[in-house]
Amino acid sequence: MIEDSLRDAIQTGRVPLNQVLLEGPIARLFGTSRGPVRKALERLHEQGLISRFEGRGFLATPEPDAVVPAREALTPERLGLGADDSPVVDTRPAAERIHAEVEEAVATCLAFGHYRIVETSLSEYYGVSRTVAREVLGRLRSQRLIEKDRHSHWLAGPLTAQAVAEDYEIRVLLEPAALRASGPLIERRELEAMRARVQRLIDHPDQLTAATIAELEQDLHHSCLRHYRNRKAGEMIAQSQLPVVVNRLFFQTLGVPEGEPLLMEHKLVIDHLLYGAFDAAASSLQSHLLVAAERTRRRLKVLSVFPEPDLPPYLQRIV
Repeated sequence: MIEDSLRDAIQTGRVPLNQVLLEGPIARLFGTSRGPVRKALERLHEQGLISRFEGRGFLATPEPDAVVPAREALTPERLGLGADDSPVVDTRPAAERIHAEVEEAVATCLAFGHYRIVETSLSEYYGVSRTVAREVLGRLRSQRLIEKDRHSHWLAGPLTAQAVAEDYEIRVLLEPAALRASGPLIERRELEAMRARVQRLIDHPDQLTAATIAELEQDLHHSCLRHYRNRKAGEMIAQSQLPVVVNRLFFQTLGVPEGEPLLMEHKLVIDHLLYGAFDAAASSLQSHLLVAAERTRRRLKVLSVFPEPDLPPYLQRIV
């Protein structure tokens, strides 16, 4: 990105042909260390677009003897970055940058059959190393979204009613206990914010989307349970989230049904927490999970008749 931005700025004249290019100021504009800037400048020099000169840095010209070096301040506008001060280069580790997108693709394929994930194709698709691709797949395996067979092939799906039922069984057993223990430690203002989000969607059903429902699910099944101190049980809850995948796919495919019952079910649990009725909150959460299990079973059946969506090439269907 740094290389492309500098090239475009020089070729379009936003940066003068005699401008001195220094690593430090450019790194600050892009929000990176000097290393990526140094590499970008070296590549532009190899391409003959910029040149070295007697001073420090490079000159934005292929012929340094023909110009007098200029030291004007580089600005985000000159480099085509916009006027704000936020970094424009994503400096997170490569595995973290692509994880969410790979997770979404894998989650989408689960309801539509049995797939193999080709590690080399994944690394080529995102332009990352095999090590990075393997790290991402390892994370998905820990989430129980994929598995590895005896030939070391990465496999995803098919998502079955039995697998969803087993996840709900684990959640019905563990989540109410986790809520009973975690509930007293949740700040009241956090609960009030959760209740406001639910009430807004009850009052404005036109705002119901897969994304807004996902936010509510995060509130109730993650934020409300995060103070639970039983680490092993918490890991089991986190690894039993296949039902979330089914409902998200259903909402994305068909939209959120009018009068979606989980809104009132969530509101009841949060109201109990606000009143300090933690046993009642746990009981309401258990009831919610039991009826949600049946809803999810029906939704999985509906999804099974839809055609396979467009999927990235690293996902290969197993016939």
